[in-house]
Amino acid sequence: MTQSLTDFAKEHGVKYFLVSFTDLFGAQRAKLVPAAAIGAMEADGAGFAGFAAWLDMTPADPDVLAVPDPASAVALPWKPDVAWVAANCTMEGEIVAHAPRNVLRAQIARATDRGLRVKSGVEAEFFLLGADGSDLSDPADTAVKPCYDQQALMRRYEVVAEICDYMLDLGWQPYQNDHEDANGQFEMNWRFDDALTTADRHSFFKFMVKSVAEKHGFRATFMPKPFQNLTGNGCHAHISVWDAAGETNLFADEAGETGLSDLGRHFLGGIIAHAAALTAISNPTVNSFKRIAAAGTASGATWAPNAISWSGNNRTHMVRVPEGGRFELRLADGAANPYLLQAAIIAAGIEGIDAKADPGERLDFNMYAEPHKAKDVAKLPVNLHDALRLLDGNKALRASLGAEFVDAFVKLKTQEWQTYLSKLTDWERETYLDA
Repeated sequence: MTQSLTDFAKEHGVKYFLVSFTDLFGAQRAKLVPAAAIGAMEADGAGFAGFAAWLDMTPADPDVLAVPDPASAVALPWKPDVAWVAANCTMEGEIVAHAPRNVLRAQIARATDRGLRVKSGVEAEFFLLGADGSDLSDPADTAVKPCYDQQALMRRYEVVAEICDYMLDLGWQPYQNDHEDANGQFEMNWRFDDALTTADRHSFFKFMVKSVAEKHGFRATFMPKPFQNLTGNGCHAHISVWDAAGETNLFADEAGETGLSDLGRHFLGGIIAHAAALTAISNPTVNSFKRIAAAGTASGATWAPNAISWSGNNRTHMVRVPEGGRFELRLADGAANPYLLQAAIIAAGIEGIDAKADPGERLDFNMYAEPHKAKDVAKLPVNLHDALRLLDGNKALRASLGAEFVDAFVKLKTQEWQTYLSKLTDWERETYLDA
């Protein structure tokens, strides 16, 4: 049985709790609650005005009560007298169906009803910038192909090692850290786990990276494409499905193509069938499509897909199957909401299982160098507006993710798109001033 937050505070010397929920735009919202008052919050929730966050509410709505989940509690390694705890949003005794953690919990329940346990891992890439965010934190990081650059990695050893030490202490089982394909870009990997645990850790990881970077006088960003000429921040997701006990990998079949079972192929078929609509969730910002549609980078490859295809151990396709028993979805970027990303993957995968979907032909050529070979392969959406329209009109995902969530997400993100359209850019003035 999970201990109460009051007991957690006594055991870990916690004075305050950050009772935190993640809104539709991926922003973490929190209240700082003294440990002496956490018992009442655990029972009733901390009160928030939903309209003040990115939830589909008005100022007239009752309080959103964020009920903390004790199983998610983490004492901040860099400030151990404060603990972070993920919360589930309720209103007047009912769950808020469009709140992201609730959307994911509903998908996990659907999988559980089928005797399935979805496990996942993420590769959350980020840049370390100077304190004002205008340029890279390391002016010496200028190599044309900086990926795995040993010197550049070690120049930021203090930041990377501190974060990794914290993950080790938290029991996340981190296993590798590297300088990524862009100058100033890093990736840190920890062990896969149940989808909700991974989403909570992904959410906390972003908070931790930003906090540690600030402590060292830097600024960390997970923005999909912060620099035009550099590789963007991806968030590759590794997916497998297990039996209810979590002991047998139901995706694994040595006799299957690329080592995937029929169940794995059907799940993958669901991802392929709904990928265009999923893009609204996995790539949820205007900037996201600067990464997907990038013409090229200084390193020579974007490492991002622009078509709906799958392959074996080939990184130029949207889905890679590096070994039997799992696949890697390379679509998502650093702006993806940790909870909605997992929820969307599960929803599409279950749709594929239920429909016995076929993922189609495996393509093994270099999609970057030979895109003309992909004659019957559909392209991904080219902007946020198109992606939102595809999600809005996808009947299967609307039914599985819930109309309340889809309506709320599309509504608020469409408002964001319209705000973007209203902005005048430097490019427009440079191009059209003399028209």
